[in-house]
Amino acid sequence: MKTFTNIDLIDQVDSYPYAQCKTRPDETPESVYTLVWDDAEGEVPLGYVLPRVVEKLLEVPDSIKGKVQVDSEKRTIRAFQGSTLKSRSKLAADLADYWRARDTFPILRGWRDELWPVYGRHGELLFDIERAASGLFGVMRYGVHMTAFVHYPNVSHGIKIWVPRRSPTKSTFPGMLDNTVAGGLVTGEDPFECVIREADEEASLPEQVVRHRAKYVGGVTYIYVTEAEAGEEGLIYPEVQWIYDLELPEDIVPQPKDGEVAEFSLCTVEQVLEGLAQGQWKPNCALVVLDFFIRHGILTRDNEPHYDRIVRRIHRKIPFPGPHNQDSSLGAIDE
Repeated sequence: MKTFTNIDLIDQVDSYPYAQCKTRPDETPESVYTLVWDDAEGEVPLGYVLPRVVEKLLEVPDSIKGKVQVDSEKRTIRAFQGSTLKSRSKLAADLADYWRARDTFPILRGWRDELWPVYGRHGELLFDIERAASGLFGVMRYGVHMTAFVHYPNVSHGIKIWVPRRSPTKSTFPGMLDNTVAGGLVTGEDPFECVIREADEEASLPEQVVRHRAKYVGGVTYIYVTEAEAGEEGLIYPEVQWIYDLELPEDIVPQPKDGEVAEFSLCTVEQVLEGLAQGQWKPNCALVVLDFFIRHGILTRDNEPHYDRIVRRIHRKIPFPGPHNQDSSLGAIDE
């Protein structure tokens, strides 16, 4: 069995090569297209699109997809060009429905009935799109992750961590270890309210407990190239996760509720480290755990030879617009 180092875990999730991460469409490598949007200041990149998606997009009737412009020389795409938020969102919805009905892309088999936002240069909402379809256009994805822990003075590092195991029936990463609470941000949802909702749905944690005890501690950013376990291989996911810590008393025990979690275990730091080394964690959740260990002084320059690189990699600068660009707590760093 392969043993994963911490930098291996980072490589798994921050897996889009840095040499290919450009801020201008004409700098993007030939292997991908850039979805762009025109505003009063020029064009702004919104996401990275694979050639196989562009090929299928051009096959869709104009009555479904609307006006689409593909510049093969500049490797750019213009799509969803309605004059209003509603009309642009309808174009995105109609296209996703069309592909889903024809089973064009495996990722759409994991349809979620959740609308995710796509933002313009100054954080304005351009359109929203079905969660499962967002990855086909490589646009920004936003979520929240919370780690719940309990103080135990007599154990190593003085804490134990509540670790859920994902349900074996989950469409993505079934049976893998996860953060205590995690979920995606739908259009218009506040990150903290999302944490409260997910804490109830996934872990049966009372709202008043989360509202009074959860602490916002920053965020992580990375660009993930999907594996088959994510629903389809090779898609490009630029992601921002807002991170929360939740210190719990011993008598509050997370319990599965909505079927997404098989069980919760209260683990020592050593048990968590062992699971990481064995590759048992969902990739982006492993990254969140490493961020937790860094912030709590468990992972340091003294015990991790790649410490500085890990810190940079979990705070990657992403070249697409959105609220993360206005959030100084994310501390994005160029590699």
